[in-house]
Amino acid sequence: MDTARHRTCGPTRSGGRMRPIAALLCFAALMGCSTGRGGEQGVESRPPAPATSAPSSPTGSPAPGRVTARGTLLVADFGSDTVTFLHPRTGPFASVRVGTAPYGLAVDAEGRAWVATAEGVAIVDTRTRSSLGRIPYRTDTGPVTEGEYRGGGMGIALSPDGSRVYVGVNVPGGPGVLEVIDTAQRSVVDTVPIGRRPFDVDVARDGREVYATQHDSFDVTAVRADTLATRRFEVAPYGTEGGLGSWLKPHYAAVAADGRLLLPFEGERLAVLDPRTGRVTVARMTADTHQHGVALTAEGTLLVVGTGPIGSGDREASLTIRSRDGKERLVPLDGPHEDITVSPDGRTAYVTGGFTRDGYWDGITVVDLDRGTSRKLPGGKRPLGIAVLVGG
Repeated sequence: MDTARHRTCGPTRSGGRMRPIAALLCFAALMGCSTGRGGEQGVESRPPAPATSAPSSPTGSPAPGRVTARGTLLVADFGSDTVTFLHPRTGPFASVRVGTAPYGLAVDAEGRAWVATAEGVAIVDTRTRSSLGRIPYRTDTGPVTEGEYRGGGMGIALSPDGSRVYVGVNVPGGPGVLEVIDTAQRSVVDTVPIGRRPFDVDVARDGREVYATQHDSFDVTAVRADTLATRRFEVAPYGTEGGLGSWLKPHYAAVAADGRLLLPFEGERLAVLDPRTGRVTVARMTADTHQHGVALTAEGTLLVVGTGPIGSGDREASLTIRSRDGKERLVPLDGPHEDITVSPDGRTAYVTGGFTRDGYWDGITVVDLDRGTSRKLPGGKRPLGIAVLVGG
């Protein structure tokens, strides 16, 4: 979506910045030892922000000082400067400051969350709910701002071995950059030019390639993890007519078990990109809806967030549940949503309400995938990126 963890929709404002993915309307369409913006590397030297209690701490949430429980949800608060911890039944109980307009996030095996903000990649110890500092971007993205077109990190992903973080950096008015972070050094070690507004970043299951899905240039850039060599693939099943003003652009992708990338469009077409050949095939989908966030269960079920048909005022939002044989079920959602993750057992989906356009809300929808039922859970500030914590 034009907006995007978690992302935007509609035409893109030329020269606009889209960091928190907050302005996703797109008309007509994710520091060294200092806080400097350009060229400096390393974690900022200022003291890390402590975890703060949410206004109301729900019954059953971890007591202060206790290790965060397995199954806790973590969301990136695009409408603020925090990430929020939510109990999956009772809601928010703590938050940690990370930087302006956090978009996407990824959590490693050690329980560290890497959060793409407008100011750099923040690191959060999710077990103790505390900040470990922030790594500034090497790319100059201009003044720190909020909203859909802000500059800074958008999509973010970890290598399978946890040694690298890959973040798609939006540069307002021009092509984006994939920045590579060494997780041991906690600094940017490489940068790679990519396409415009990288909503999503994914990594091949063997870690050999990284894929940046670029909303405003209608394409995906594949980057070799070892040499950083790139290949660009157009993914535009509706064509590219309209350019920055088009709504029919790629938003998020999922990497299937066979290595192909799945990119849904408008509830009508599923573009399937084979990065080995560059070939794009198109399968039919059944929901009439503008599509954003995607996730895959371990069994291969594809989950796709629908924000409502174009021109509908974002009504008739839905979640598509697509089995491996192509059969689909739709679960209605109350209002637009942005990103999605799934529980380890594959039975529950968590969909963020922090849409990159107007119509967002402060919370998530919890969907029982077997029954097709849902319930709303307040929490976060325009939440986009989301993860289920499996440590503890």
